[in-house]
Amino acid sequence: MVWPSSQISKILLTLLFLLILWYIFMDFSLYMRVQNYPLENELAANNTKRYEEVSWISCDVSPLCDVTPKALLLDHTNHYIFAPLATIIDRIFKISDIKWITPNAISFFHVFVAILSAKCISSDSLAYRRVGVILFEVRTFLDDMDGHVARARKNIKGEVSEIGTSGYYIDGICDAIGIVALMIGAFIYLKNNPPRRGYVQLPTIINDNDRDNGTAYRIKVTTKKVVLKVSCYGAQILLSSTAWNRYIALYQEMLGGCYNYTERQLIVLRSPFFFVIVWIWRIVNIHNLLHFVLLAIFCDKLWEFLRFVQYIGFGILLAAICIAEIHIVDVRNFLYKNLHNGATY
Repeated sequence: MVWPSSQISKILLTLLFLLILWYIFMDFSLYMRVQNYPLENELAANNTKRYEEVSWISCDVSPLCDVTPKALLLDHTNHYIFAPLATIIDRIFKISDIKWITPNAISFFHVFVAILSAKCISSDSLAYRRVGVILFEVRTFLDDMDGHVARARKNIKGEVSEIGTSGYYIDGICDAIGIVALMIGAFIYLKNNPPRRGYVQLPTIINDNDRDNGTAYRIKVTTKKVVLKVSCYGAQILLSSTAWNRYIALYQEMLGGCYNYTERQLIVLRSPFFFVIVWIWRIVNIHNLLHFVLLAIFCDKLWEFLRFVQYIGFGILLAAICIAEIHIVDVRNFLYKNLHNGATY
């Protein structure tokens, strides 16, 4: 094991607790940023200071500066850690200025990292599986980096999805390959190491006598259980990804980018209900689902985690989708149908 000491385990648990507190603090700061700091179209009218002039962190690094629908829908780890880290590393190594390092090249490279991670995760050794978890988080960081480089070269500020571009589709395909590799690695590990409680520990070699006494049947049943649980979580990832990308596209269309918001768009953006919607999707979006399963692998609780979320995960996702769809309809009505009748939101 990588962490044989109970003291190390306590340290890791403490770090996780502190990380959660950091995310909560940053969410509160983001909410107050949206509520109390003027956005770009108010600056010219009120001659007020830009956010970067009242913040001790540069807007290039601060995740609170450029408020976009996608930024609000991003998971905490990507928004508060990986995205600023990508900016800092780009500043140090000038990656955006190196012509042969293209966003697509970074996307292709993180596929290789994901496959290597999946190979480690399929191992019988907990140490190798933990290395695989770290490698997949590196892949997630590289996924942030390719988007950062693409936006930096086009002088785009803030988190924005360039829907319909070749880079958008290439990045999506590379992400899908990496996720499939991760799930295959998890399946191979569980197939080779079926849970002991409630199941028969299976032999490596099956002879004719084993087939006669029913061992082959037990293998078939246990493998089916593994396939079912891994497939259910894979389906949840697919459902989450589809819905999350849909809401990014819809909110970008309705609310625009991070500049020149209309008065009505600002009302929607500052609505507490809207913040509840985006916070829910910060928790249940595809990136967070991957973080959850990686944490389960790291803690050697993969089977328990998959068994817990096998059906309840679908319920949570469907509830989040229903709430978001209702909100989308309300926002459309508010922004377009009631544009001239003085409706309130």
